[in-house]
Amino acid sequence: MRAPMGDFDDVRSAPEALDLLVGPVADAVRGWSGTAPAEQILYVDTDPQWADTATFVEHYGQDILEQSANCVVVAGKRGGEASLAACLVLSTTRVDVNGVVRRQLGARKASFAPMDTATGETGMEYGGITPIGLPADWPLLVDAAVVDLPYVLIGSGRRRGKLIVPGKAFAELPGAVVLEGLGVA
Repeated sequence: MRAPMGDFDDVRSAPEALDLLVGPVADAVRGWSGTAPAEQILYVDTDPQWADTATFVEHYGQDILEQSANCVVVAGKRGGEASLAACLVLSTTRVDVNGVVRRQLGARKASFAPMDTATGETGMEYGGITPIGLPADWPLLVDAAVVDLPYVLIGSGRRRGKLIVPGKAFAELPGAVVLEGLGVA
């Protein structure tokens, strides 16, 4: 199978790679109900040492950066109550935590969640967190620029491997809210 982007050695449909995905991601692929069929979600096997975006781009080429996105977990606080959410932005941008995220969550303060909270609550590995398979009650804030891309390279839930997903599919994930300006330069 050939990926719609990049030149990867081992590409297969995500439903054919369930044994390589963490539980929550595999469950989400199994139960996929988006307008794009689950077979359009591709799994790319990669070495865990290339999981971080900068290293991945260095290994696979600069052109992949324009089609990559990062998913981060944020914590919002208001009146002693804390809530978690995920944000998906292009890899060429950063999440506007103190502006767009804080306002969208109705929080007085917002920040990146600690690593142990992010991994513990998602069941995913740090450096591989993906919007597919997140807790269903979490808001998933998606930058509109991500949805506009034909395909997007994201984490797979593990440091080993990546997923290639049609951009429009992110708007259909549980809790998804598409926002302009979530990712800033």
